[in-house]
Amino acid sequence: MRRTLPVAALFLASGTLHFVRPRLFEAIVPPQMGDPRALVALSGAAEIAGALGLLIPATRRTAGLGLIALLLAVWPANVYMALEAERFRRVAPAWLLWARVPLQLPLIGWVERVSR
Repeated sequence: MRRTLPVAALFLASGTLHFVRPRLFEAIVPPQMGDPRALVALSGAAEIAGALGLLIPATRRTAGLGLIALLLAVWPANVYMALEAERFRRVAPAWLLWARVPLQLPLIGWVERVSR
């Protein structure tokens, strides 16, 4: 349980932010992906559900797989932010937006490890 708590807290906080500050997340949804409001609500709910699922031993593996799928699904938003760095300069400098793109991989690995 101790090793899953930080990951669960990360996703719980991020998922909650999707509802507290939805405009921040809506702005990074690539236009071709569809309705930003619906996608942000869906991904926020999935993050919260995944976080809670990690805390329950019986659902930990399924929750981990779901969070990995979610991380892969939202990866285009990270790439979009990096490609449109000028548009997001108030959020972070371009180098940081580009650095964030490959950071998805260790996060996926972390979720996979704690959900075994």
